[in-house]
Parts: sequence; structure tokens; C-alpha cells
Amino acid sequence: MTDKNQAVWVFHGDSAQFSSGIFTTKATADQWIARHQLSGMLTKYPLDTGVYDWAIAEGIFKPRQEYQTGAKFISRFTSASQEHYHYELGINVEGETTDDSTAGHSTETDES
Repeated sequence: MTDKNQAVWVFHGDSAQFSSGIFTTKATADQWIARHQLSGMLTKYPLDTGVYDWAIAEGIFKPRQEYQTGAKFISRFTSASQEHYHYELGINVEGETTDDSTAGHSTETDES
């Protein structure tokens, strides 16, 4: 069984379609982002589970409508409760994000 605290750090550059780096430590990610003066977001992802299932298990999200249990919603699901940092030209501009006001939201807001 995987330790529930195991995670990786994923960097997704501004306007990028795909992530460009995955790291086992935040320190390594920070060094890489700074060295290349990148802009984007670094997010901590749990291993061996999807963010949707993780958010439900952590009590962060509870599906309230039928479409929130469908494949389209789940495949696009993200949570602001994931530890994440914003970077501009290699500099962490916001620090740790603690605002959970958008926790448990898919990039979709309705069934379409």
C-alpha cells in the first residue's frame, strides 16, 4: 500500500497544454524553475490516486449533482486545496496557497 503522504510536484507553464516537469521534491522544482526563469504553477499531486478521489477522501469535495460523478467532470477536476505555488520568471510570487474558496471544482461549471 502506498503511503498517503507520497506525492510529486508537477510544473505547468503558463499557456502550456502539457506539464513540463515532475519532481520528487519542491526544492528541486524550485531550482529548475529559477534556473530557466519559468512562469507557471507548481502543484503537489498525491501518488496512486486521482485528484477527484483524493479530494473526496480528504473531505474537501462531495459530488452534489449527477454530472459531478461523470467521466468528463472527473477528468478535468482540480482542487485549490492542493498545495500549489505561482511563479513569474522563475520567482515564487505568491507563496503557499491556502485559499480553499475554489476547492473541489472542475474546470467545468456545468454539464456542458
